[in-house]
Amino acid sequence: MKLSKRGEYALRVLVDLAMARSSGEPLVPLAVLAQAQSIPSTFLEQILLSLRQGGYLVSTRGKHGGYTLARSEAGFPMGSIIRFLEGSLAPVSCVSESAYQRCSCPDEKKCGVRQLMLEAREALCRVFDGMTLEELAEKTLSGWTASGGTPPILELLKGTSAARGNRRRREGEPEYLI
Repeated sequence: MKLSKRGEYALRVLVDLAMARSSGEPLVPLAVLAQAQSIPSTFLEQILLSLRQGGYLVSTRGKHGGYTLARSEAGFPMGSIIRFLEGSLAPVSCVSESAYQRCSCPDEKKCGVRQLMLEAREALCRVFDGMTLEELAEKTLSGWTASGGTPPILELLKGTSAARGNRRRREGEPEYLI
């Protein structure tokens, strides 16, 4: 399994959205996400559309619109996100549970290479399925605060929150779309 640039960007943006939500800013504009991660807006827009279609994000249009996580607690297992973005976690198809294809070795049950790849897949699954997006965001935030810094997304959101002001909700308008 190799994480593509698209997959890497998607994970970084999801972590940013989880950190934003935990700091009280659940709705983040596309431009802020793009700037925080130095990702071209047009490419990021395609990634966010895919995540929205996959049920990981909700978007709100308009001047005060943006993206938010589809679940209120960001409890998505990282394994499910990575599988959605990249497909199977298996390094070779003969050990894949979802995309199995027979390999060229004469006897799969006795093949040492297959056994090694099976152990590698199981280790990846344990690590990825054992952590949620929320936990990864907490780990990321801890790394920033331990070094005395603030994640770029939170710095940028401070500026946009002040620029947006404390806009009053219109009657019947939901506080957040979650």
